[in-house]
Parts: sequence; structure tokens; C-alpha cells
Amino acid sequence: MDDPSLVEWSKIPYSAMSTKESAATSLDMARQTIVLLQNKQHILPLKRNAEKIAVIGPNADNEPMMWGNYNGVPNRTVTILDGIKAKQKNITYLPGCDLTYDKVMDCRMATECSYDGRKGLKGTFWNNTEMEGKAIATEYYTQPLAVTTNGMHVFATGVPVEDFSAKYETTFIPKEAGEYVVNVEGTGHFELYINGERKFSHHIWRATPTRTVLQAEKGQQFQIEVRFQTVKTWGASMKINVAKELDLDYQQMIAQLKGIDKVIFVGGISPALEGEEMPVEIAGFKGGDRTSIELPKVQRDFLKALKAAGKQVIFVNCSGSAIALTPETTSCEAIIQAWYAGQEGGTAIADVLFGDYNPSGKLPVTFYRDDSQLPDYEDYSMKGRTYRYFDNPLFAFGYGQSYTDFEIGKAEIQGQNGTYKLHIPVTNTGKCEGTETVQVYIRNTADPEAPLKTLRAFQRITLKAGQTATAELTLTPKSFEFFDSETNTMRTKAGEYRILYGNSSRSEDLKELPLILDTIPE
Repeated sequence: MDDPSLVEWSKIPYSAMSTKESAATSLDMARQTIVLLQNKQHILPLKRNAEKIAVIGPNADNEPMMWGNYNGVPNRTVTILDGIKAKQKNITYLPGCDLTYDKVMDCRMATECSYDGRKGLKGTFWNNTEMEGKAIATEYYTQPLAVTTNGMHVFATGVPVEDFSAKYETTFIPKEAGEYVVNVEGTGHFELYINGERKFSHHIWRATPTRTVLQAEKGQQFQIEVRFQTVKTWGASMKINVAKELDLDYQQMIAQLKGIDKVIFVGGISPALEGEEMPVEIAGFKGGDRTSIELPKVQRDFLKALKAAGKQVIFVNCSGSAIALTPETTSCEAIIQAWYAGQEGGTAIADVLFGDYNPSGKLPVTFYRDDSQLPDYEDYSMKGRTYRYFDNPLFAFGYGQSYTDFEIGKAEIQGQNGTYKLHIPVTNTGKCEGTETVQVYIRNTADPEAPLKTLRAFQRITLKAGQTATAELTLTPKSFEFFDSETNTMRTKAGEYRILYGNSSRSEDLKELPLILDTIPE
């Protein structure tokens, strides 16, 4: 559902924009992409500073998530938490849970890790990528390590932002027998060694988490070493944690929300889970592909627990692809699809949450109800897939709500021989200004194998409360072009068609206009 105005933006060289101009463009684009999927009892927009609000979830303060894939690194990024804090004074923030893991990481770096007689993890750095010569810096860490060169930050004082290497070392001696984990996440080339044995070697351009399990006896020693090298043209990042995984206690976290009725839960997935050729092996994800479209269980269970505790939940879902959200339509009052919203995404999402911007985004993909609606591909038939061959999704292609209401009137058509002008009246019947997207689909009724509908034109139209205007959309002979099995080509044929128009691809949102093409110009 691309906005034609994006074409105009694309004509402006990014390098020609000032920082202020590029931020404004990013903000405008981010606002237009946000899709309001559900808004029970008009819980949104929120009233600023009218009540205490909690912000929870693994994507609330996740800066790299905002950038998506194949991205540059902006000078600054407004996270969703940042955006909400800029508008609301009374905020309680809890990370809550991981994107996929249903455990809490109890870090042991300060209590059971040491090196050279000092507690924690030792980091040694060189100003070359081979860990050769004299080290230029040494650091010790007793908390989980999290460093990046994004935004021109450095791994340690005196270490350059590129062409460097590092070695992280510690001896882990658990005080109790049990299962522990070494979590390493990085961008660049990094390797993990346990007692001299290499556990993995990754050469990665995107920050990707790894999890190595240690089955330990009390007092057993584990020599842990992580080697890191920067890679030309890539940014660098490194996270390391040595921890005990504890069961996630939803009730303990919910107890911290006493006196708070409304919770903004920012979850979904992230570019660290979906992408191209990634070393990810997690339930629902494999190698950058998704093996399930369901929301990860740890988040789904958290949302159910919040609902059971009587909280009103506004769910901000971040993803680059469709998520099955059927249970969330029950556990959440509102659902916003925020995608990976970019450097100004936090401001854009907060603008929607608090009513400074009326959402107008429409889904560019079908959101299926659950995994069963999207089985494995076993042939090339598209039956039951995408809006063109499927009519029972959870949220349809082209669907998106607003804080106001629109009425699509009866279309008038002018033209002949495949070239037509559609005039479709649109009225804002609500109480605030808003933008609607009028969509026109075509169905070839003469061909039983043809798609149920195919989007052929659309137009965004902004209206003040009570205002009526006319959307004007053009159809050409190519608009009626479909696959012809007789000639094995795409072609426009004379015959009977249906013009379907409305504000989404849902059957209940569309009106029909029959049309006979008698002749087609050569």
C-alpha cells in the first residue's frame, strides 16, 4: 500500500537533506506506516498524563530493532520507550521478558566469575584485527557486557571504532551444581571457547544471539574466552553474559504494577530473528526463516497474565512480516502494527498512542489467524494464500482502522474500452480529521481460476470531520490484465468483470460495480 508521496521523497538525495529534514521525513514516513488493527471501547488515543501507565516488553527499549535489515545506522534513534516518555510523565518501565526465551537471566559475572585475581570478565583490546602486538586497553566487567560502535561509540576508552580486535576472558566457578548459560551476541567475527574447546565461530553482519549451555558441578572451573574481530564495512557490537536461567514469574512482575490499569506492551519479533542467512535456531525461527507465524509463547503468556490481572493492554507489535495474533485479540484491548519504524519510530508510535497523529496505515500483507491457515507449500497453486485467493484472514490486506469513521459512497464510472475514471465519494462521519485509503480491486468473473480480487488502484484522501470529497481513480486496459491459460500469457480480454471498491480487501468492506468489456484496443 505504497503512498504516492513516497515517490516525491525518493527524488530527494538523502545526502542533500539536513539532519532536521531527514528526521522530519523519517517521522512522516513512520507515522504513515503504523496500522491500527484493534481498538476496543476506543481505548486509544490515550490522554496524556491523565493516569499512570506502564510500558513493558522486549522491544520497548530495543534500538537496533527500530532499524530493520539492510540498514544504515542513524545518528540518533528514538526508541518506543523514549517516544512515550516524551509525552507521559507517569511511566513505569519493566523489560518484562525476552522476545522468545521464557527465562530470566540471573547474571553470575560479579559473584562467580574472575580473572587475574579480579572479579568479572576481563576485556583486552588491540588496534588491529589480529590481536597482535601490544594491547591498547584493558577493561573489567561485573555486569552483562553490551557494547557497540553504532553512533560512534567505542568498545573501551582508547579503542578505535573500526579495525580493532578484542579478547574477553573469565573463569567461571559455580557455587552450586546446575545448568548455566554463556550468552554471546555480536556483529563481526566472534568465537567462543570453553576450556580451550571452540564452541562456535560466526562471521555475522547482523547482531545475532547465541546460547551455550554449561552442565556444571559445584566448584567446577570453566575457562571462558570470546575472541572478536571487526569486519570491514560492518559496524561492531558485542554482548556477553554468564548466567543462571530462572523461570519467568509473571505474577511477581505484575505485582510491580499496583495502581496501574493501562499497560503498553511492546513486543513482536526483531531483525535479530528474521532475516537472511542467520545462525538462529529457536522455536519458531530457523536460519533467519520463520517456522511459525505465531507470537512467541513467552509474550503470549505474559499478555494473558496481564489480562487475567485486570490490566487493559495496548499491544504494539513490531515485526517485518505477518504475525498470527488471534489470542491477542482477546487478551489486548488495542493492537498496533508498528513494523520496524526507523530512527524516528518511537516518536511516531507515541504520536499515534496519544492522538497527536490519527493512524492511517493499511496492511500491505495478509495477517492470518494461525499457523493452520498457512500450511507448507507443496505445489505452485496459490489457493488459500494471500488476499487474492483467500478471504478469511484475521486482519486483511489493506485493512487498518482510524480514530474517526469514514463512509464510502456509491461509485460513478465514466469511460469505455478498458479506460475508465472512477469517482468515489468519501465522507468523514467521525469527530476528528483523518486519512482514508480508497482501494479498487478487479475480479475476472469469467475465469474460475482467476484471483478473487486483485488491487489495481488506490488513493489516500484526507478529510476534516464532517467533510465529503471525491476520490478519483483511473483504470486502464492493463488494470484488467490477467493470466490467460489458452495463450499462457498475461493479457486483457473482453468479458465480464467486477470492480470492487472500499477501504480494505475484506468482502464486507467492499462494494461491487459490474462491468462488461466489449472491445479492447490493440
